[in-house]
Amino acid sequence: MAWDDVSSVPDEEQVLIHSAQKGDRQAFAVLVEHYWDRLYRWLYHLTHNRHTAEDLAQETLLKALANLSRFRLGSNFHAWLFRIAYNSFVSQWRGEERARQAFPRHLSTPQETPLDQVLSREALQLLARAVGRLPAEYRAALLLRAEEGLSFHAIAGVLGIKEETARWRVFKARQKLMGVLAPQLEREQV
Repeated sequence: MAWDDVSSVPDEEQVLIHSAQKGDRQAFAVLVEHYWDRLYRWLYHLTHNRHTAEDLAQETLLKALANLSRFRLGSNFHAWLFRIAYNSFVSQWRGEERARQAFPRHLSTPQETPLDQVLSREALQLLARAVGRLPAEYRAALLLRAEEGLSFHAIAGVLGIKEETARWRVFKARQKLMGVLAPQLEREQV
C-alpha cells in the first residue's frame, strides 16, 4: 500500500508518528517495521549492494529518529523518509562508485517448470542489468514510481526536483529501458 498524498495517509500512521515524536520508541519501532523492507529494497536497487543498502537504510532511520521532532504532522511521512534515504544515497554515491550486482535470488519468482524458472530468472537479470545501467537520477525516479507507487508529486518531493522533472525522468527511464529490452524481446520471439 503506497501513501503518496496526505489525504490517503492512514490515521493510524499519524498517531504512531505523534507518539514517536513524544518519545515513544515502540511507536517508532512500528514505523520502522512498516517501512524497512520497502526502504531497503529501493536502496538496494539504487546501490546494487546489499550491505550498502542495509547501511543506508539504517542511517536513514537513525536520521529520521533524530529529526522526528521537525517532521510536520499531517505531512507525507513516506515521502519524507525516502527523501532522507535519497539524500544519504547521494552523499554516499558522490564519494564512491559502487560495483553493480545482480538482483538477489529471493526476488525471482518461481514458475511452474524448471524451464520457466530459468527464463524468468534470465528476464529478471536482463531487467536488473538494464535498470542498473540507467543514470542514478532516472533509476531513482523510476523505482520510486514502479516499486513504491509514489505519485509524481511525491517523487518530486523525495528527489528535490519539480514534478515535471520527475515525470520526465520516469519517462526517459522507461524509454531507455525499452531501447535496451525491445531488441532482446524481439530476438526471443523469433
